[in-house]
Amino acid sequence: MASKLLQTIFDKRMLKDSVTKLSPLYLAKKSPVMFTVEVGFFLVLAIGLLPTMSTEFVNENRVFYIESAVILIVTVWFATFSESLSESQARAKVDSLKNLEKEVMAKKLVDGKEISVKSTSLLVGDRVRVYAGEIVPRDGIVHSGKAFVDESMMTGESNPVFKEQDSPVMGGTKVANDSIVIEITSEAGKSFLDEMVGLIESAKRPKTKNEIALTILLAGLSLIFVTVVGTMLFFGYYLGYHMDISVLIALLVALLPTTIGGLLPAIGVAGINRLARDNIVVKSGKGIEAAGDCDVLILDKTGTITEGARRAIGFIPMEKFTEQDIGEASYAASFSDHTHEGTSIIELANEKKIEPPFMMEIMTARPVEFSSETRCSGIEFSQKKNLSGTQTPTLKTSLPRTRVCAKVEGLEESNIPVKILKGSVEAILKIATNVNEPELRWKAQEISKNGGTPLAVAINDEIIGLISLKDTLKKEIRTKLDEVRVSGITTVMITGDNQLTAQVIAKEANIDQIIAEAKPSDKLNRVVEEQLKGHVVGMIGDGTNDAPALAKADVGLAMNRGTAAAREAANMVDLDSDPSKILKVVKLGKQLLMTRGAITTFSIANDVAKYFAILPAMFMKDNPKMEILNVMQLHSPESAVLSTLIFNAIVIPILIPLSLKGVKYKPELPEKTFIKNMMIYGFGGVVFPFAGIKAIDLLLSVFMR
Repeated sequence: MASKLLQTIFDKRMLKDSVTKLSPLYLAKKSPVMFTVEVGFFLVLAIGLLPTMSTEFVNENRVFYIESAVILIVTVWFATFSESLSESQARAKVDSLKNLEKEVMAKKLVDGKEISVKSTSLLVGDRVRVYAGEIVPRDGIVHSGKAFVDESMMTGESNPVFKEQDSPVMGGTKVANDSIVIEITSEAGKSFLDEMVGLIESAKRPKTKNEIALTILLAGLSLIFVTVVGTMLFFGYYLGYHMDISVLIALLVALLPTTIGGLLPAIGVAGINRLARDNIVVKSGKGIEAAGDCDVLILDKTGTITEGARRAIGFIPMEKFTEQDIGEASYAASFSDHTHEGTSIIELANEKKIEPPFMMEIMTARPVEFSSETRCSGIEFSQKKNLSGTQTPTLKTSLPRTRVCAKVEGLEESNIPVKILKGSVEAILKIATNVNEPELRWKAQEISKNGGTPLAVAINDEIIGLISLKDTLKKEIRTKLDEVRVSGITTVMITGDNQLTAQVIAKEANIDQIIAEAKPSDKLNRVVEEQLKGHVVGMIGDGTNDAPALAKADVGLAMNRGTAAAREAANMVDLDSDPSKILKVVKLGKQLLMTRGAITTFSIANDVAKYFAILPAMFMKDNPKMEILNVMQLHSPESAVLSTLIFNAIVIPILIPLSLKGVKYKPELPEKTFIKNMMIYGFGGVVFPFAGIKAIDLLLSVFMR
């Protein structure tokens, strides 16, 4: 750890950047405080070196002037160093990803034989075999084989991920065991890794509103203090005091909030870096700042609050049917449904040892695909003639006499096409006429009361029962949401589930408000509604229909595996596509604001000690009575000035780790956080300089005797 830190500190490019940033033009644009300090450096250095600008007093204290000038320019360099150090961490992320882009040899399959080719020559559709310990040459999907793949260099997750047929794999990851055949799905230069590098390199950090306001405040303070010091120079000479230019400049530098002025850029860059370590690319620093002010958080239920993998947990038959009946029909309706839900229904039927006897008809049936309009899926089949022209046997001769089999058999004998469907209760009610609706709604309500989602199952026009689906809450999601709520943020869950199910989930997760049976447009409408009330809104999304809401929200987090429209609209992109990371973004945004406020408080509080160091040094020689202000009993006026300037300089690198890591964030009421930080950084900002300046003065006095 220490060697990595030293390697970063002595990185040649970083040191070169820190020196380049000393340009007065750059500082005038980026940091008015540091620009003022640099102007002071040039002035003190000129007085100390140029004979034409020197007086008798200066000639006697030329070394003191040169020492003061050196300390001033070191102060400015510490500020540019802190910014360059934080920027180098962002470059390190890009460099580590680019190292994964190395050209590797791939074993391309041609007519069943393995041919070694360069990864850059692979085309979409090519198939390659990757053995244990080898690098996946490009993004693709597993065509055959099973293996664990180490994705830690990409996602930071240490545990290898199991991959099987149709699983996606990313170029640059490593196969941990066995071997798999991968079908290439991305062109050279357009892989997931390339997109990550492109997003990070294109991420900009324009000044946020709070930074702009703080910069204007610091510029205003700089102008005020320049005016004050200039006025003191005039009145000092008018009243007969000998005013030393270097001491006046030292007073000016001491008065200026140089600590926050020097660390402000680093704090902003560090916020982006900390999110980058979590694989969240920030396209604008404004998004992080808005996250710190966020007071309304809109969360999608599936995948954010819950695992997003609803499983079948029970078959609920209508009064005329049995669990066996609903199990057989559910199995049939889910046979062509390869989603997680459909697979779980088949698995539940297998657990209960339920399998429809009419498997031949099911396997040859026409799938009825799910659509957002019908909101149901299943199968459809009818009696067909075989190749000899005779009719295929009906179910009558081979099936046990379950009610479902009898119903299907009766339809077959009547030459009526058999359609077995499952879907939302409302959707199935629209197509089914033979149903005891009060019984259906009561049973659906009972499922919803337990936080489940009911799916109705129908054979043609008759609803025979319900499937109970249940999604589990994400691990520790309630704890995370509780932390968010303690910080004064209102949480809003949006879901397509019915009101009762939504209420149960909201209660389990401790959500404040819900939007049930939501349509895509409801997200945008809620964002606009909350903003009109003056709230700062955060939300997540991954689809094209989420793009308007993501663009409108103050904090928009898009999933990288979502659509391009969503990624373009949002101001942040999660490369791991984990929706729950919006909670981490909000917490980091608040931590960023706390860090900036804490260092600003500390910087301004420092001035109290500096007054008692500089003011006696200015007037003691001409007015011994001013000695009463020398409460720190500093050795001499010269040591007082140098001690103050040295302390003012070294406090910047001392606080660099805090600006990069951030003040520790604890979810609590903002008022409590404010009082606590005022005690720590306000009171500490007054006491620490007294001790620091006195210690430096004692050390200097040894060399000045």
